[in-house]
Amino acid sequence: MKSISNLFVSSPHGKVGLTTNQVMRMVCYACIPGIAAQTFIFGWGVVVQALLCILIALASEALVLSLREKPVRRTLSDGSAILTGLLIALSIPPLAPWWISVIGVSFAIIIVKQLYGGLGFNLFNPAMAGYVVLLISFPVAMTNWLPVQQVMTYDISFLDCVSSIFTGFTLDGYSVNQLRIAVDGITMATPLDHFKTQIDLGLTASEIIKSPIYGEYGGTGWEWVNLGYLVGGLLLLKQGIIRWHIPLAVIASLFTLSLISYSITPDLSLTPMITLFSGATMFAAFFIATDPISASTTVRGRLIYGAIIGMLIFMIREWGGYPDGVAFAVLLANLTVPLIDYYTRPTVYGHKAKG
Repeated sequence: MKSISNLFVSSPHGKVGLTTNQVMRMVCYACIPGIAAQTFIFGWGVVVQALLCILIALASEALVLSLREKPVRRTLSDGSAILTGLLIALSIPPLAPWWISVIGVSFAIIIVKQLYGGLGFNLFNPAMAGYVVLLISFPVAMTNWLPVQQVMTYDISFLDCVSSIFTGFTLDGYSVNQLRIAVDGITMATPLDHFKTQIDLGLTASEIIKSPIYGEYGGTGWEWVNLGYLVGGLLLLKQGIIRWHIPLAVIASLFTLSLISYSITPDLSLTPMITLFSGATMFAAFFIATDPISASTTVRGRLIYGAIIGMLIFMIREWGGYPDGVAFAVLLANLTVPLIDYYTRPTVYGHKAKG
């Protein structure tokens, strides 16, 4: 088990001398470019969900700490609960009902994090575990993403978002399903979901990407969201909060496999650039896969771990039943960490290398 004392010394978050609170806070700050892009593209629901999920995360952690007779204020001040709530909020549809946030965040904090002993002892990424529970249990609510604001037929205000999240309807009485009816009465889906559905219907890739939900380099709007998280991730690298091994391995692995697939079956595959700039690719590479607790802690191990995540994302997107697959890829890779770390540990002086 990794302990809190070596959390930032032997982890992908490798800058020594920063407190847990400082690191968590800087990761939250690095999310700002992505949050700004996501809010511009999908509306104020992103901000509402972020505030709601953070509040639930703090309340859930405070409840468990009180029951365990642990110091509440000191633990909450480390910022880990805030970051978990924020990551879940950025993963779910902006107008998902409030109980989605309650269930997902509560599961992540209470079950995945605290029941394993708290920060430093969880085996799985709490945010992704909470997201997977929601995706499996409530697939309809978790796939109700709105079309980008540019093609919406109805302008949604901040108060509309609040009303929709807590009541299911905007102030004018529109439901989320009604809001998803975009230009010409076509129900919009995420680019990855749309592509998988259309391929199953027998269309070719060249025919599918003519849809207005695809941009030049990725899904319309999603390319800017991915660019925002790429900028935030590079800021984390510059500050030394994360190391380059895992993000590079995730992106390189996914890009390479996408390139091979596109080269062999161009009529059935998205281009590598659309693959990288659609869905949650950059968010996963820089903010999810680099979780300091559940990721590998050795240099070679991080490269292997990141490559496994990229490979699993590609496999799930290509052959699985879920269009994105990031959360499943991360959780499956979490299972391999003990084995990866065992076989990639640096050899101790005076001992034989593992053969």
